[in-house]
Amino acid sequence: MKVEKGFTLIEILLSLALLGMLAVVFLGTFSTGSKVLIMTDEQETAKNVAESQMEYVQKQPFTTSYSAAPIGAEYPGYSVNITAASITSRDGNIQRITVIINRHGEEVTRLEGFKTR
Repeated sequence: MKVEKGFTLIEILLSLALLGMLAVVFLGTFSTGSKVLIMTDEQETAKNVAESQMEYVQKQPFTTSYSAAPIGAEYPGYSVNITAASITSRDGNIQRITVIINRHGEEVTRLEGFKTR
């Protein structure tokens, strides 16, 4: 009887199935990693915009409402909402400033701070 060396059809099919399963797992992990990276970038950008808006408000004269500084073109889809609420104090010179950053209508981050006269 002649002994032939090589792979049988079943061995090849099992190898391809195993390789396919590994590829699916790898691509799923890659996809999840990309989504996490995008979300992290969005949150970090929103945080930077909120901090710059808070600094802008802190430099403005003390008033009952504040307007947002223009957002640069490098931040498409981001919008700012700033609210000022007086805090009960003896002289009424303290405000709670809230800066809310939205992206495409959804809140991404919120920053609160205080302002005095």
